[in-house]
Amino acid sequence: PSHPSPSPPPGNLRARLTSFVGRETDIEAIRGDLATARLVTLLGPGGAGKTRLSQEAAEAVRDGAWSGVPDAAPDGVWLAELAPVVDPDAVPEAVLTAVGARETVLRGAGVDELRAASGERHDDPLVRLTEHCANRRMLILLDNCEHVVDAAAHLVAELLARCPGVTVLATSREPLGVPGELVRPVEPLPEPVALRLLADRGAAARPGFRVEDDPEAAAEICRRLDGLPLAIELAAARLRMLSPRQIADRLDDRFRLLTNGSRTVLPRQQTLRAVVDWSWDLLDTDERDVLRRLSVFAGGCDLPAAEAVCGPVALEALGSLVDKSLVVAAPSGEDGTGAMRYRLLETVAEYAGERLDESGARPGAERAHLTYYRELARTTDPLLRGPGQLAALDVFQLESENIRAALRHAVVARDEQEAICLVLSASWYWQMRDLRLAGRNWSREVMNLGPDPFALPVRPAQPVWERCTDTPPPWHGEALQEARRGVHLIHLASMDMELEAWQTPEGRQKLRAITEVYDPGAPQACRYPGLLWFYAVMLTRDMEWLSVIVTESVRTCREAAPGYEWELAACLQMRANILANRSDWAGDATRDADESLEIFRRLGDAWGAAEALSARGEAHERRAEYDAAATDYRDAMELAEQLGARAQTTVLAARLGNVFIEAGRTDEGEQMLRDVIEKAAGMVNEAMPAARLYLSAWLGITDRVPEAREQIRLLREEFRAASFVVFDAFILGAESWLDVVEGRYEDSLVKVRQAAARADDDLSRAIAPHLRPTILTTGAVALTGADPGRARDAARCLGAADGLLPPGHVSGRVEREVRRRAVRAVRDVLGDEAYEAAYAEGGRLSPEEATALI
Repeated sequence: PSHPSPSPPPGNLRARLTSFVGRETDIEAIRGDLATARLVTLLGPGGAGKTRLSQEAAEAVRDGAWSGVPDAAPDGVWLAELAPVVDPDAVPEAVLTAVGARETVLRGAGVDELRAASGERHDDPLVRLTEHCANRRMLILLDNCEHVVDAAAHLVAELLARCPGVTVLATSREPLGVPGELVRPVEPLPEPVALRLLADRGAAARPGFRVEDDPEAAAEICRRLDGLPLAIELAAARLRMLSPRQIADRLDDRFRLLTNGSRTVLPRQQTLRAVVDWSWDLLDTDERDVLRRLSVFAGGCDLPAAEAVCGPVALEALGSLVDKSLVVAAPSGEDGTGAMRYRLLETVAEYAGERLDESGARPGAERAHLTYYRELARTTDPLLRGPGQLAALDVFQLESENIRAALRHAVVARDEQEAICLVLSASWYWQMRDLRLAGRNWSREVMNLGPDPFALPVRPAQPVWERCTDTPPPWHGEALQEARRGVHLIHLASMDMELEAWQTPEGRQKLRAITEVYDPGAPQACRYPGLLWFYAVMLTRDMEWLSVIVTESVRTCREAAPGYEWELAACLQMRANILANRSDWAGDATRDADESLEIFRRLGDAWGAAEALSARGEAHERRAEYDAAATDYRDAMELAEQLGARAQTTVLAARLGNVFIEAGRTDEGEQMLRDVIEKAAGMVNEAMPAARLYLSAWLGITDRVPEAREQIRLLREEFRAASFVVFDAFILGAESWLDVVEGRYEDSLVKVRQAAARADDDLSRAIAPHLRPTILTTGAVALTGADPGRARDAARCLGAADGLLPPGHVSGRVEREVRRRAVRAVRDVLGDEAYEAAYAEGGRLSPEEATALI
């Protein structure tokens, strides 16, 4: 029994509450609840701290007032611990004992009157309890009701009906279900509070311990233990022998690790396994089966998914498991108005997973999970290309962990077709969300499950007009072969992350094989992911061949309309991008971008519209139509922001910043580039390197060389594709100009020669035709500075550089400034007449002859 005790002196209560880490606000809230409801139940999973919290709240009531009502429980605050009670019929006797009323009699009645009034009921402990409490004002704390919940509910209902001065504070893993019950969930601790608890208990276990010494490990411990106070305290006890990192690394085996808790608590609270065992033992057969199967989900699930994996009993069992605090239920959506989702705390999930393994039901549960999410991904993917795009993105984002889990199931089971279907279905979402690492890693895993469709001897592809994922697997014949090709092409699209592998003889051979599989205009090569084969063409064939491919793809899509409208828009957008950078080709980039934009808008594809606007903006930029380019980039950014496409937005912002600089809005452009660099940290796309290149070039021509060099240094450090030949040529060219600005002409010439060698690469000439002229221009001023006697050769370089520019090329601000300084430097040495003569000679040199001059 627990009896009332004198109130402590003022101030002692606050000191005690402060030591109870992180629950001060909860205690105040419970005190408020007790002022408005006669039954308050603290509900939460095992180890959430319900018992401790209820006792602290009860002490607060005993020691003071609840909600400003003095002397709220003059007849005491009493604790009845129900955990030791095995027989539900013994609950009233346990509570009767707890309140010290085993010998209670009716007030003012003698023995005869008592017997007459109660008949045979005088031996009923519930009757004696209600008689004892009938005229008292008291708070009864019923701790750990879950295993005798029916008996506890019956007792509480009787107390509330017959004893108007009694208030009950209960703790349980499921509600009592008594009318008027106010349920207050006891949530796991949020990270800052959990860290405070770990710091407090850790310092007690190992003096001198501080979470600040290894904040990452400390945060991982708290996160993976779901913020459960008991689990965190058990982990803190292990700090006597293990470091925080050692504990964090061993949490996959948490039930062996987190043992040996306090000897003063109940046995079921001394180890983490015992805590969960207690809840498991209270479940019926259906509840156990559903809980086991729920462990195969990752990131939670909705009701249809639970029913697909757990069977027809899922709905009823889920409700019970939620009530018993073993499943967490919460509405989806940022505003909390979506369908309910169900998840397991990590500790419960690990326990349920062990039970699933013991039952032998894991293969079936994982197969059901895989089938459900394969179909979810397969049927949601087409919606990414129309008016339901935003909702489809939300579905993929919400279920991304489950899709990854399904992929893991398929890969582990070596189920090639299921894995291929998942990769093909998720790949456009990965593209839209710039999840290139996911695309690379999963495509590589799945490629290894089957034969290489591009292995020699190459078998030409037969036309495939339907998407492979229009039907679920199994596939056969050419459909299966095309599905395999698609996975390999998705991997090819991330080649800049694995440049070394593609530069080997085997890698180059595979690139050549890819170019030979499809004929220009093949229907499957007009749509994603078949469209990605143009990367291989760019790297192994001349650009004229790429022009043929894109043109034939547009033709095929037009002839196949209306079924290929989206594909037509995509091919037009791609051709617009190419034409914008190849002013020497026939065609109109703006016209293609306009048509692509019209189709995407008609289809309701905001992502595609943003890409078409970007292509049109680039076409305007290449013609020095900077206001029009800025408008297109801004409109594209607005669409990308509406979709939550953060990576796409930053790429567009980098282009817009450079356009502002070109248009003379230099302060605005420079700030935008700096903002992109800050926001793009950690992204794997062209936003960061483009912004750093643009910014370093601008800093270089405004004589802020140290900062420009720092941008280049960071660029090389952060972006692995610096070893990509074209990109490396750009970086070397930028560095060589900075050397010129500082008068380090010999150093500049070394870098100019290296850049020139890289710019002579077939790919560099194809996709960056203005690169060699820019390098020659820098080389001219470096050559003059290093050896004024060779100024004539420098003038020839300038003549050759201008002659190499493609027809219609419009130089940007940086190019113009570099050329202006170069011409001035060479003219100052030669004089006008000699300069003009040498310049004219240079215009007749071949690219190789001009490069040889430096």
